[in-house]
This record gives sequence, structure tokens and C-alpha cells, in this order.
Amino acid sequence: MPVPAGIICRAVSMLIFRKTAGVFAKPPKRNMYGLLRSLRVSPGVLSPRKLVLGIETSCDDTAAAVVDETGRVWGEAMHSQTEVHLKTGGIVPPVAQQLHRENIERIVEEALSASRVSPRDLSAIATTVKPGLALSLGVGLSFSLQLVNQFKKPFIPIHHMEAHALTIRLTNKVEFPFLVLLISGGHCLLALVRGVSDFLLLGKSLDIAPGDMLDKVARRLSLINHLEYSTMSGGKAIEHLAKEGNRFHFTLNPPMQNAKNCNFSFTGLQHVIDKLIERKEKEEGIEKGQILSSAADIAAAVQHVTACHLAMRTQRAILFCKQRELLPPANAVLVVSGGVASNSYIRRALEIVVDATQCTLLCPPPRLCTDNGIMIAWNGIERLRAGLGILHDVENFRYEPRCPLGVDISKEVAEAAIKVPQLKMTI
Repeated sequence: MPVPAGIICRAVSMLIFRKTAGVFAKPPKRNMYGLLRSLRVSPGVLSPRKLVLGIETSCDDTAAAVVDETGRVWGEAMHSQTEVHLKTGGIVPPVAQQLHRENIERIVEEALSASRVSPRDLSAIATTVKPGLALSLGVGLSFSLQLVNQFKKPFIPIHHMEAHALTIRLTNKVEFPFLVLLISGGHCLLALVRGVSDFLLLGKSLDIAPGDMLDKVARRLSLINHLEYSTMSGGKAIEHLAKEGNRFHFTLNPPMQNAKNCNFSFTGLQHVIDKLIERKEKEEGIEKGQILSSAADIAAAVQHVTACHLAMRTQRAILFCKQRELLPPANAVLVVSGGVASNSYIRRALEIVVDATQCTLLCPPPRLCTDNGIMIAWNGIERLRAGLGILHDVENFRYEPRCPLGVDISKEVAEAAIKVPQLKMTI
């Protein structure tokens, strides 16, 4: 009599739990590859045709995951450096590098152990190699190439922004082409996604990214000295504090309102905010480092103007794509991904845009918006299926700290000079 599938799944789950608890209750002392070889799945047990291990170390999170071609996540693990970098007032590359070195072996082992997959059973190993912090990228690449050479597996180098853009296809049935807005602490861009590695860049930030600006504002407001926000990233602290504030108490104008393109800029806005905070500190008679009584109102105004700037440029991108018939006339999709995409206020602003332009807004779940190993593994699956960028010779392979995404047509967008109808941003 066949054993019911539910009983098998529960038994496997218990085995995984016991294995994980037994192996990782204490730091592993055995040789890395000896341990990895021990994590074997019995032949024919739950074995799909394609399994990819994804490794992510582009900035300040060490992450790994195993994903199959159906989008099922077999196992994942992550180590966040947020708490450390909050204390230093920002990411210090050598510190990030050392933390990656200290944690990458453990994180990959945990992802493989949770998935019950041996490196020998993988179809490929995918790793972020561009763009990002050079010192961080180097750790992930070096470790990955050790695995590739040890187990003779294909290597799939991953563009970090491409991975963010394609994550939506893991969680939703989204066909090409679609428009993507990628917003994070290090990036801000609009691109048309025509295929797995086929992007048209419509616009990008000319200076810093929105997440970087929000982090700087949070530091300038000394939110780390506020117990409630002391363990949050700057952007998350601003979002939470803004809920208590009134954005109408301060007037901040979106940047580049007269520039008819899809580029972004946040440096000038940050300077305006810094001067505003300095003025309020003098008015309230407090020293730098103390928290203003108007901090919540400032946070609300900053969040609103950021949302408006992102929305206006995105609206123009949609109109341009529709005018040039680059998006389908019906069922056009706007995907928003990256760490800042988890901000619910900014999402609501973009919902106003898609409602006005007859598009559909899709966002990955918040945990997949920030850097993670799942998106890297999934990008590896996408490339494996498409037969793109799969390397069998990795000798002399190098990472790229700076790297564009796709073909830049931003000048063509500017020349179109599309006028954007003003929308009422009642959020």
C-alpha cells in the first residue's frame, strides 16, 4: 500500500529539522567540503530536473538559497549586517567584507542543509558578480568559484539589478515585456524588460539612490538615538516615524520637475532637508544629536516628496513606452522591486500612477524586495532555461563593481519630451 504524500512530506520535514539542528547547533569544525558532501539526497527522492544554488554578497547581506525550475525554494539562509553598520553610521566596505568572510561558509551550508541538497546534485551555481561593493563581491565570487571547481558545476554570473527585476516572475506569472522600477539603497532606475537579459534603460539616478538619501536623513535626525527606531535601517525608521507626522507642516518640492526625462536626482533634495533640519535645531535650541520635536513631520514630508519624485518619473516612462508601443496596449505591467519597494507609502503613490495609466502594479513580497539569495538562484534558473551566460570555464573571471543594465535609451526618452499630466497625490 503506497504511503500518503502528506506523511512523506512530514517525515522529510522532521529529518531536515533534525539534520539542521544537529549540524548547526555549534559552529562546524569539519572540513567545509566534507560537510557539503555529507548533505546528499537519496537518488530519485524529490529530485527536479534543475536546481540552482544562488549566492549573494553584493553589499551588506550574506545570503544563499536553493531554488528549482518551478520556483520552489528548497532552502535558504541569510546573515544581515544591519546592526553593525547602524553603529558605524553607514556601510564600511572593509567591515562588510570581513563579515561576509566570517559568515559565507555557514550561510551556504545552512541553505544546502535546509534543502537536503548536495552540491553534486546542483544544475549550476549562480552568484552576484555585478554591480556592488568590490570587497563584498569578491568574497562571494571567490567562495563560489571554489565550489564550482570542486564539484565541476556550471557557473552563472548574475547582474544584481537583473535579479531584482526578474524576481517577480518567481512569485507571479508575468510575461515579457514589462516595465520595472528598481529602487534601493544603492540603485534607482527605470527599465523595460524585454527578456531575461534584454533591458532598455529609460532613466536612472544622476547622483545617489533614494534609499541612500533616506538613510542619510535618518542619521541627520539622529533616529538611532530613539529607542523605537535604533535597530531599524534608516529608510524603515523614516517610514515608521512618518506615520506619526503631518507632511503638510513642511513644503518640499520634487526635484527635476522641468526636466522631461525619466532620470532621478536626490542629492539636491538631501541638501534642502539638511538645511531644514539645521534651521529647526536652531529654532528649538537643541544640539546636533538630539531629536527634534518636529522630526515626525519632517520624515512625513521627506517620504512624500520622495514618493512624488519616483511617481512622476515612472508615469513618464509608462507614457513613453505606450507611445512607442513598447508595452502591450492592454494588461501592461509595472514591477517595483528593491529595498525601497517595501515602503508602503511609496507603493500607494505608484498605485495612483498605474490607475491613471491603466497598468497593473506588481511587487515581490517585502522579504524578496531586499537583497536575498532566492532572487539570485531564480535568476540562475531563468538564465539556465534560456541558455544565457552559463560558464564552464571560470579561469580569470572577475567581478564588476560598476556595471550598467541593458541598452541606455534615456536620451531618446528625453528627446520625446513627454508632458506628464499632474496627478493628485492623496495618499
